[in-house]
Amino acid sequence: MTELILIRHGETSWNRERRMQGQTDTPLSDLGRAQAQAVGERLARHAFAAIYSSDLTRAWDTAAAIARASGREIVREPRLRECTFGVFEGLTYPEMAQRYPAEHARFVLREDDYAVPGGESPRQFYERSLGCLEDIAAAHPGECAVVVTHGLVLDTLHRAARNMPLNAKRDAPLLNASVNIFRREPRAWVEVVWGDVAHLAEVGVTRYDGRAV
Repeated sequence: MTELILIRHGETSWNRERRMQGQTDTPLSDLGRAQAQAVGERLARHAFAAIYSSDLTRAWDTAAAIARASGREIVREPRLRECTFGVFEGLTYPEMAQRYPAEHARFVLREDDYAVPGGESPRQFYERSLGCLEDIAAAHPGECAVVVTHGLVLDTLHRAARNMPLNAKRDAPLLNASVNIFRREPRAWVEVVWGDVAHLAEVGVTRYDGRAV
């Protein structure tokens, strides 16, 4: 079976401030860089065939730490970018509700085909990100590949493996620099490991009271 190890990028200051990042190109924080180094050291002990990464800086720099530790080159994949959130990007949750009350009210309902101005709908994002992960799995039959990406891409594969509808409330945390392992079997995705942050014990885990930006 093909195995994908999905890594969420290390922490950014916008994560800590709980600002909507989307495709705004934010850098890793000092803690985020330490988290990236820690996950790189962990994966250096794991055999894998390739590293794929979103081209946004926070993911790319996390992938670079893995590449340095493993000696692998990184394959740039823009389809692994975070969902685009348009006018919400750069805002905190209270600011979104205050500045765009009507749009925010629809956004929190997770309507499959509703996109905030300038953004993607849940369905558009799901099809884009899952299609990319399917292509990566197909390129590595019987192998393992590392995929460095963003929180909602992890959420996409979690939903696909559990047959969760797009409008269902998220039921699992999205942790920075976490290890998440999935197998692509002939008829389904299988979730093997979720949210493993054992390698961050000495560095620090970024937590958001059960939520993640």
